[in-house]
Amino acid sequence: MAQVSIDSLIQGAISGDYIVSFPTDTVPALAVRPDRSELIFAAKRRSQDKPLILMAASARALWPYVQGSPVDLILWQQMAASYWPGALTLVLPASPKVPAAMNSIDPSTIGLRVPNHPLALKILEQTGPLATTSANLSGQPPLESVAEIEAQFPEVLTLVPSELATGTTASSLPSTVAKWTGSEWKILRHGAIELEC
Repeated sequence: MAQVSIDSLIQGAISGDYIVSFPTDTVPALAVRPDRSELIFAAKRRSQDKPLILMAASARALWPYVQGSPVDLILWQQMAASYWPGALTLVLPASPKVPAAMNSIDPSTIGLRVPNHPLALKILEQTGPLATTSANLSGQPPLESVAEIEAQFPEVLTLVPSELATGTTASSLPSTVAKWTGSEWKILRHGAIELEC
């Protein structure tokens, strides 16, 4: 049983020794310090060609992980301001700050997201950006409850039920994924947000 308080979960994530799980505005996340991304790939039995998403409490915390021209950055910031916090993942050119293990198939890009969920934001404010993915074994549907996550991932830190009573509802849809091609946005996955590009 790996149910812990929010403070213990935050400390576990900061230490880099644990994968943690918390609710988001879409499906529950598995999360780990970016430099320990390999822990998620091992736990999920996930192939290295499926990148992780860098999630943070604010857009400001994510911009150091991308690189582009001043014009590009303005366009990316406008998109982020329109949809974050929310169920939109932006795939942008990665800066050297991104650990290659987060996206070993194409380390030149990184997916970024700020979730619209008070508990997720509270955790991410204290941990800093985390490498995240949905809570499920690779190729299986996302798990929706703490009990399911605990059964499949007994080593993952989850929150005690009293910490989960936030009154927020999540979408069972994944985030919409949009990639910057250098001149425009390309939708890679349709999800919870209808994007106007």
